[in-house]
Amino acid sequence: YTPTYLNADEWTVVRAAVARPPPPDDTGPGAIEAGVPEFIDRQMDSAWGHGALWYMQGPFAAQASPLFGYQGPMPPRELYRAAIAAVDAHCRKEHGGKRFAELDAAAQDELLTAMSKGAVELDGVGAQAFFGFLLQNTKEGYFSDPIHGGNKNAAAWAMIGFPGARADFLDWVQR
Repeated sequence: YTPTYLNADEWTVVRAAVARPPPPDDTGPGAIEAGVPEFIDRQMDSAWGHGALWYMQGPFAAQASPLFGYQGPMPPRELYRAAIAAVDAHCRKEHGGKRFAELDAAAQDELLTAMSKGAVELDGVGAQAFFGFLLQNTKEGYFSDPIHGGNKNAAAWAMIGFPGARADFLDWVQR
């Protein structure tokens, strides 16, 4: 797969980040094997990535309650782009010039955990908001219909015993 939205550096960070949960094991594929990075890249050019169906006018609350959902000024695709650059900049500063994808698994997990708790500051973007999108998109990509780029060969569905959507109704999809 060749990314259509994410550039090579962004693609490397997304692949490294989603490789953390879930890892491949005897139960089923990991996120990389399931095509989660491809799913995320495809979502950036969707209505969701553009925030096309969201109210994206101000005011923007710097510290809104999580009950209100994402309240930032950037649509998801812009948030991903800015946050990935900020994550790499943070890693270079804190880890001797290493980028996120160059860190060992423990350091990657530590940073992702800190982002999930809002315990790390990223320049110009909310770490917790980015982590929320990344986790949400990882789950969606892992269990999505394979037509969207994730859940390759419906492996995640097979893992949980879901027979999946069958092609019997393809002629009705556009109706």
